[in-house]
Amino acid sequence: MIISCIGHAKFLLELENGMRIVTDPYDDTCGYPVAPMQADTVLVSHGHHDHNAVETITGYTQVIDAPGVHTLAPDVKVTAVQADHDDAQGSRRGKTLMFLIEAEGLRVAHLGDLGHVPVKAQLDAIAPVDVLMIPVGGHFTIDAPTARTVAGLMQARVILPMHYRTTANASWPIAPVESFTGLYGKSETVDALRVTSSDLACQPTLAVLRPQSLK
Repeated sequence: MIISCIGHAKFLLELENGMRIVTDPYDDTCGYPVAPMQADTVLVSHGHHDHNAVETITGYTQVIDAPGVHTLAPDVKVTAVQADHDDAQGSRRGKTLMFLIEAEGLRVAHLGDLGHVPVKAQLDAIAPVDVLMIPVGGHFTIDAPTARTVAGLMQARVILPMHYRTTANASWPIAPVESFTGLYGKSETVDALRVTSSDLACQPTLAVLRPQSLK
């Protein structure tokens, strides 16, 4: 599996069988450049413009934007678990979805715009995970210290931060990725993560994926 960050919370997962899964596509008000992208399945965590711009994706046959278990192929499954976009049971920003993608012997999670520490039932539905895409910028989502707590509860082996401030969204009231990486002793910055179930021990614990849209 190859995982690339396009920008913000938008990631591309490329499977060995050729399947392409895109998470949380953003529109042109997000600050990041937008280019058409082909995918088979689009995961949409919630209805905000920086996460639900399905119109920027071509070729897809399925959009997953509701809780439940979704089978994409005999060996590819997505479980969508409802959570809150804030720490007040969704009363301020509504709901979001957390996704668990199971493919190629890997458990890969994308936590959408998570705004709180998940409760036991939510953790049981997702954890443990091999690769975790987690928001870290705060204000609209959990902040860096909370994200570290959540990553620990998820038993994440590889952590990919998302939803933080960059040059593309410099005016947003969210923290830069360094607020999160500074909580760890070591991190790596890479263009993409190439991971298999057999090489997890060789992967970095914390990897910052360079946003491909900013190249």
